[in-house]
Amino acid sequence: MDIPKEKLVQMYRGMLRIRHFENRVKDLFAAGEMPGFVHLYLGEEAVAVGACSALKDDDYITSTHRGHGHILAKGGEMKYMMAELYGKATGYNKGKGGSMHIAWPKLGILGANGIVSGGIPIATGAAFSSKYRKSGQIAVCFFGDGAASEGTFHEAVNIASAFDLPVVYVCENNLYGVGTRQRDVRNIEDIADRGAAYGIPGLIVDGNNVIAVYEAVFEAVKRARNGEGPSLLECKTYRWRTHFEGEPDTYRPPEEVKAWLKREPIAPYRKELIEQGVIDETKAEQIEKEVQKELEEAVEFARTSPLPNRETALEGLWA
Repeated sequence: MDIPKEKLVQMYRGMLRIRHFENRVKDLFAAGEMPGFVHLYLGEEAVAVGACSALKDDDYITSTHRGHGHILAKGGEMKYMMAELYGKATGYNKGKGGSMHIAWPKLGILGANGIVSGGIPIATGAAFSSKYRKSGQIAVCFFGDGAASEGTFHEAVNIASAFDLPVVYVCENNLYGVGTRQRDVRNIEDIADRGAAYGIPGLIVDGNNVIAVYEAVFEAVKRARNGEGPSLLECKTYRWRTHFEGEPDTYRPPEEVKAWLKREPIAPYRKELIEQGVIDETKAEQIEKEVQKELEEAVEFARTSPLPNRETALEGLWA
């Protein structure tokens, strides 16, 4: 596939934005500056960036409790995200969503979701809406390996297949559902095999290779826009951190963690771009500095933003 240079550079910047954002959130949370819990996306940057780079601005995504990367990749601004994590009134959801429930429909972000598999039926409904309205929009649904064993996954994929809905199901298989190794509770090796049960394509993708993810999602999106229905993509990847920050890492073999850390997605991609002449070392460093500047401004924005007024506590709530 001939990918424009601008797109290649955009994907590099996109992964750096996630990496720096999440590393800073890790430190800020550990310092006690943020309320609640955070589930970091470190190590999985290529999935979010590769997938969202294949979408149009008005296409939809649904996310998970580990959603910072998806939101940034779809065009979310760091400062409004950081403010939301701080519980500030200037956040995307005025401090009421926090880390696990950021939503911004203007960017097609239908919400991160603290409920395992909660985004799967939402994405399916958005795809139904798109087909009904003939809008040409696509829904991409991010979910984890654990969610693939929930009933909502099977029900939603069945409906999407039956009605040829324009939705792409992107399973981020990082091997663990919380602290449970998924192979121990599932009698198949590859979640992508489940696509056959619903008569849709099921494809395994190297989730640490941003180009591989982009090309796979691009083809699935093209298929969906042509009215050929959904696809199931299983991106093999790994989260660097435990399920949530502060959790002891007692369930993953240290040698497994070390092996996956060596397969990190950004450094090899940077090297490839430089070798191909897409960017040089100077440009790569410039992009990183720009991302770091954006991040520092976001932290300052969040720290100095006001807390929500008590009177607004029930505004914007429908449950």
